Amino acid sequence: MTTVRARNYAGLSADERRLARRERLIEGAIRAYGELGYRNTTVKAVCEAAGLTERYFYESFANSEALLVAAFDTVSRRVFDRLEEVRKEHPGPAEERGHAVLRAYYQMLKDDPDGARLFVIEIARVGPAVDAVWGALLPQFGEVLARMMAPDSDIKPKPGELVRAGVVGGVVQIAKEWIRSGYVRSVDAVAADALKICRVLAA
Repeated sequence: MTTVRARNYAGLSADERRLARRERLIEGAIRAYGELGYRNTTVKAVCEAAGLTERYFYESFANSEALLVAAFDTVSRRVFDRLEEVRKEHPGPAEERGHAVLRAYYQMLKDDPDGARLFVIEIARVGPAVDAVWGALLPQFGEVLARMMAPDSDIKPKPGELVRAGVVGGVVQIAKEWIRSGYVRSVDAVAADALKICRVLAA
């Protein structure tokens, strides 16, 4: 009886409850890091944002860096999934598709300022382990942008890793400056500026 009760509570198994708490911690971290910054956010602050006690933190994460990586991965997947969705919705000319994808990217950053700060600013220069995660993301982002500018008949990115890395750096730097300005310029204007950089991927 005790074992069954431990396994199931409110229709959820123990593993499902742990997973749900982990997801709450990730969402709490995204909010806390966005509002306070990663370096100013304590485990207690994350747990308060998640509505959980601190004893649950170490059930899912070895340390704060591990949670930062998980939160960053969550935001990254949301961004990339949305960009790929928009790319597929625009089978027309690369210029139109590029503007649509970039507009979606910057709109997401504006609509979710907490996630934007985590995705663009807070992930930088935390430590070697986190830097490795960010470094692994850059080629993925480069592929997204290369596919965005390629015709549908040739969506496999062409060689030019350094060029793609430069384009990603430019797109992200535009995002950083825009976020720091308080999103002063319109999304369309920012996307148009970023498209100027991305045009080299269509060459």
